[in-house]
Amino acid sequence: MTDATRTLLVGPFNRVEGDLEIRLEVEDGRVRAAQANSPLFRGFERMLLGKDPRDALTITPRICGICSISQSAAAAQALAALTGARPAPQGALAAAILHGVENLADHVTHFNLFFMPDFARPAYAGRAWHDAAVTRFTAAKGSAIRAAVEARAKLFHIVGLLGGKWPHTLAIQPAGVTRAPTARDRQRIRLSLAGFRRYLEGVVFGAPVEAFAALGSRDALLGWETGDAGLFLRIARDLGLEALGRGPGRYLSFGAYPLPDGRAMRAGVWADGQIRPLDTGAITEDLTHAWMLGPTAHPAQGTTEPDMAMAEPAYSWCKAPRLGGQTMEVGALARAVVDGHPLARDLAARGGGVLARIAGRLLEIARTQILLEDWAAALRPGEPFMADTPPLSDGAGEGLVEAARGALGHWIRVESGRIAGYQIVAPTTWNFSPRDAAGTPGPVEAALVGAPVRPGEDTPLAVQHIVRSFDPCMVCTVH
Repeated sequence: MTDATRTLLVGPFNRVEGDLEIRLEVEDGRVRAAQANSPLFRGFERMLLGKDPRDALTITPRICGICSISQSAAAAQALAALTGARPAPQGALAAAILHGVENLADHVTHFNLFFMPDFARPAYAGRAWHDAAVTRFTAAKGSAIRAAVEARAKLFHIVGLLGGKWPHTLAIQPAGVTRAPTARDRQRIRLSLAGFRRYLEGVVFGAPVEAFAALGSRDALLGWETGDAGLFLRIARDLGLEALGRGPGRYLSFGAYPLPDGRAMRAGVWADGQIRPLDTGAITEDLTHAWMLGPTAHPAQGTTEPDMAMAEPAYSWCKAPRLGGQTMEVGALARAVVDGHPLARDLAARGGGVLARIAGRLLEIARTQILLEDWAAALRPGEPFMADTPPLSDGAGEGLVEAARGALGHWIRVESGRIAGYQIVAPTTWNFSPRDAAGTPGPVEAALVGAPVRPGEDTPLAVQHIVRSFDPCMVCTVH
């Protein structure tokens, strides 16, 4: 190794859910190669074996304290597919509200508490925007952070009304939800959403949410100047975040919020500038570089057998999901791209880097607020919120949802009335996967190649921006 080349082990990362290590090969001041390691194995898939299938509704939400409703919704859909249950229309609407509130709160938390505080670091002192970033986003002190935490807490009153508690509510079931809201509950939900709109329009966007949701191009986005979104875009222009951390250019979405008339955001795959239908039968999990034993297989046939020897060439507990043998990026940007939003499509066509991912989350904040308001207005107290649930039977089921961080899938197999197989592919499993048998790096590993590393940096700022733009949740990655 010459003076111009070195190896960096970056991690654990602060302000990341769970443990994450990234090994960087640095040459001439830039990342030449990266390996993402999920060093924590938890084994929820193994815990479920032999259990009553309904236990999945209790156990899987405890995979994560951030996206527990997403896990609950995926488990409920897998059981619905297994039994043939069809949620009551109003129950599906209430479940979408619960899930949408969690995703909306997650995006606001990520922007304010996880991503933006990096720009308040002393390394950026002297930049024209730095003083504003320090005032707004200094960890635990910034005025934007305090406002976000307060607004988030009030938004979660909705989950209390519909779900009883958060996290780990048991409200979402295969045939609907366990509690029918009253007319008073509906009014309180609408008031909570009105309060959150005031926060978004007064702090995050500095303008109506509809105006941000209507942005149709990258140029229109970069011209946005108001609110904390405007501050982020000033920073992004100055630091060149559009070109930093570009992804594979392939985006996957399972489709968000299943409702009686279809999903609120469509499912599909976007690659090579074209949209195509999603074939979940083409999903496989490659174990070549994971500390796991077994063949490459579809999740419905997959197993979770840890390789306690941790033998090479493996370097992570994370499996490597692929669709038709290809890596896929998932997340808010992917959802908007697949759904056909013109701003997201323009950003993706230009490479889909750090700027695009954060803009995708901001865009989804605005769009989800509007959806939630429409759904709350459509609640009909007095109608059934739970349908009849068919009896459990042996068989298999697939539950596909969109968590804040991207596509989440649960696959269940039941034999003799007990869970014989349960596999979960989480969003961070897609984005932070290791290499596969062909040596193809996962999305974040590929995005890190070319990132600048300044002299003396042991935890490069550019690397942190890229990693946080994917918003990893490592405890979900290997469950």
